[in-house]
Amino acid sequence: MRIFSWLSLWLLLCCLAAGILGGATPPAPAPSAAPAAETPNPELAYAELDSYLQEQIETLGIPGAAVAVVRDGVRVHVAAFGRADDTGRPMTARTPVLLASTSKSLTAIAVMQQVEAGRLRLDEPVQTYLPWFTLDDSRSSAITVRHLLHQTSGMASKDTAFEASDAQGPEALEQGVRALAESPLAGEPGTAFRYASANFNILGLLVQTVSGQPFGDYLKQHVFGPLEMADSHPTRAQANAGNAAAGYSRWFGAWWQQTDVPAPTTGMPSSTMYASAEDLSHELMALLDGGRYGNARILQPASVETLFEPQVHVIGSTRYAMGWYVRPLAESADPAAPTVPQAALPVLLEHQGEWGNSHTYLAMVPSTGLGVALVINGNDTGAPSRLRAIDANVLRILHGQAPVPWVVHEDWLQRYSWAVALGLLLAELLSLWLALRFLFPRRPAPTWNRWAPLASAAAALALDGFALWLCLIYAPAQFDTHLFVIVRQFPDVGVWLVPVLALAILWPVPRTVWLLLRMRRHPAPPRAAPATGNEPARGGPGCHCPGPRTLH
Repeated sequence: MRIFSWLSLWLLLCCLAAGILGGATPPAPAPSAAPAAETPNPELAYAELDSYLQEQIETLGIPGAAVAVVRDGVRVHVAAFGRADDTGRPMTARTPVLLASTSKSLTAIAVMQQVEAGRLRLDEPVQTYLPWFTLDDSRSSAITVRHLLHQTSGMASKDTAFEASDAQGPEALEQGVRALAESPLAGEPGTAFRYASANFNILGLLVQTVSGQPFGDYLKQHVFGPLEMADSHPTRAQANAGNAAAGYSRWFGAWWQQTDVPAPTTGMPSSTMYASAEDLSHELMALLDGGRYGNARILQPASVETLFEPQVHVIGSTRYAMGWYVRPLAESADPAAPTVPQAALPVLLEHQGEWGNSHTYLAMVPSTGLGVALVINGNDTGAPSRLRAIDANVLRILHGQAPVPWVVHEDWLQRYSWAVALGLLLAELLSLWLALRFLFPRRPAPTWNRWAPLASAAAALALDGFALWLCLIYAPAQFDTHLFVIVRQFPDVGVWLVPVLALAILWPVPRTVWLLLRMRRHPAPPRAAPATGNEPARGGPGCHCPGPRTLH
């Protein structure tokens, strides 16, 4: 009985334990990060990319575009759309286009080559290599090579602008850097990000100086040559000889016009190189493969890592490396899915190039070996966000996401700057007409109000003052560049702004002096004396007018 009792108790406990364990809910797995977007079928993605770019060509009227995609060291897709110029010559993946600021990544390669050769040191002051280098600030002696590469020299774009120059000679690069001696510093070197293309122009001159070769020749021998960039050129003249695409500007926000804007050799290291989409894909393949392209090596892997390492905060989650912006690849995430933490997103290196008549874009995702080069032979300077949206949508499509409609982010002054300039011109012409009408009347008036011309002159001077304030102070500060750059790079604005400035600067002084002299020579007649009651009655003695008519 005792054995049976213990056995029964043991069986009862086993049943209870089994019931408890069987009815218990298994622990939920730990939450994981939102899954990355499903890798799209490459061929379908490329077909969708081509369809999207063709749609943008037709919708926005973009003259021409070309795109190249690389993955894991291989160029996997190229396509071209539209025309290269007004002759109807088709755009191709080998058509050179003005790069604008995507030139900077090529100059950064050249700089790191000289660092590897021991001719440059990143933390050495610029004055070590260019003893005469200075700005209009004693702190410029502290600017180092690294500061230039990371855009932390303290220079500002509006104080160092060169984009209005027409210089095309080989000496223009050094002349442009020497001209910075009259430019101020906007901040302490090494403390904050301030974008200025002059940083990379100085870097180009450093390469030219320590290598003993003109910078354009150096590029052809040590960068373009090893990368087999046969359709890349350091100057406009060489690019035109190589069948470069003509540039287009969007005039008055309405139509695209083939337009020549300055592309000075002063800015070759930062802005005015030319290359095709296919050639740029060679650069991307080399950088994504640790500095190697085919059998050629342009940089050591450690130098490429240095190029890619961001050192300064720009805005939000964006930082700046050496010629590359670095940020999380938000375009790879599905907007309809739960938000993916930024730390879980792939890292994107990118740079856009914007000139008065061209737009370019380079992007790399080192973790996946993806690289994209996009060139467009036109730019909408009034609303460049339309073309920037194309850059982002290219990334979305290649990561299996749908493109999103573009949204214009520019403020009213940039979008309608041509209309503001036209309005100022019409107001100045009206002021000119009123002044000439008073100074040269068709027939002399018997009397005139002495204060009316003065009020008109004061209003004209106020208009002139407003035009000069808007052109010389507000607009340069708003666009972070010089007035001359606005006139030359925004052609639909410059066509109205030049006569506005001519009238506002040249006409006010002679107009005012002429007005005062005329008022002195033709003073207003005295007013008639009020009646006193002593005047002869109407029809009385001394009155020569007829008396009142009498009714009979």
